[in-house]
Amino acid sequence: MIFDRHSEAVRAYCARRTGSLDTAEDLVSIVFLEAWRRRDDVELVDDGALPWLYGIARRTVQHRWRTTQRHRRALQHLPTAVIAPDHAEQVAARIDDERHLTQLREAFSRLRPADQDVLTLCVWQGLDYAAAAVALGVPVGTVRSRLSRARARLHALSTTSEPRTPEAPARPSAPSRSSTARSAVRCAPAREL
Repeated sequence: MIFDRHSEAVRAYCARRTGSLDTAEDLVSIVFLEAWRRRDDVELVDDGALPWLYGIARRTVQHRWRTTQRHRRALQHLPTAVIAPDHAEQVAARIDDERHLTQLREAFSRLRPADQDVLTLCVWQGLDYAAAAVALGVPVGTVRSRLSRARARLHALSTTSEPRTPEAPARPSAPSRSSTARSAVRCAPAREL
């Protein structure tokens, strides 16, 4: 069954793009519902539907992000409440790995959406260029050039950017584990065709 084979990969993709496991769980349901609705349009790569599912997941994450942005803009019109400081955030800020992850998330959020998509699919999800091309709806050569530029931009941004303060959180889209985040900057090229 397609859900049993690919739900974990789609869940991991959604979690990395949103930075939230709870949101990823919700999005997986939406992705497979949409896949069922569009089952006549399936595009297989090497007899696999995963790249096609990543394409649906990418559009679902984008839609969720736009909805969240509209919601945040609406909330800005409400009066702000005074919030007591959270001491747990002060303790977490002292951990070096958390600081590095925050810096990398900031750098990742400053990348263009196309760069975020290609890094997520090729580096963290492990797709080759052809499969990523199907998921992104672009030619294979475009995936190669985007991935190269995205790696260079992420490396440059992660070594020069300062982490944001807790009052101005970045758009969550980086992976949740610091070891995975560090490997994004210095990973090997995606598999060749």
